[in-house]
Amino acid sequence: MGVGIRTAGEGDRELVTRLLDQAFQNDPVSSWIFPDEADRRATHPKLMAVFLDIVLAEGRVDVTEDGTACAMWLSVPADAGHADDDEGPVRLREAVDPDNERVELVGRLTNEIHPAGRAHEYLWMIAVAPGHQGEGLGSALMQPVLDRCDREGLPAYLEASSTRSRRLYERLGFVFRSPAVDLPGGPPMWPMWREPQA
Repeated sequence: MGVGIRTAGEGDRELVTRLLDQAFQNDPVSSWIFPDEADRRATHPKLMAVFLDIVLAEGRVDVTEDGTACAMWLSVPADAGHADDDEGPVRLREAVDPDNERVELVGRLTNEIHPAGRAHEYLWMIAVAPGHQGEGLGSALMQPVLDRCDREGLPAYLEASSTRSRRLYERLGFVFRSPAVDLPGGPPMWPMWREPQA
């Protein structure tokens, strides 16, 4: 049985923000950014909404027809260079939680290790509702983009935020690209790269 997938738009903002929040509420990186559980419940949805707005404006959000999973993609051109926009993480922190340096730090650290020099598809985030994880929805969402990457000779890139997601990405052909992002006193994030496959 296939999974119905459509492109999300502005009308899906509330649905997708809620989905991202639910899926990442207990993620190791989200828990590091917002160590206080009550603060995370209150502030985490704002972070997810800002991420979603960026991708709706500059990329593409795919969502399953039943609204249980989504994937956020950005097409990165070859001449983009390193994502060295120092103001981006600052603006993110100001928009989400001005007193929380960790919001900005994650953006800075992931910008520093983002690959430069080759056009690629960047999987910013993929989210599956907690009650539907392990059903293959993440793979189903990613496969059409990876198939297009293979046809067009494009690599793909992401940062895995948990060992569980890293294993999924490895099954789809991604390999760890050193160095890991080491959050101070927190969990690692694993940059992963996938060359186009025949």
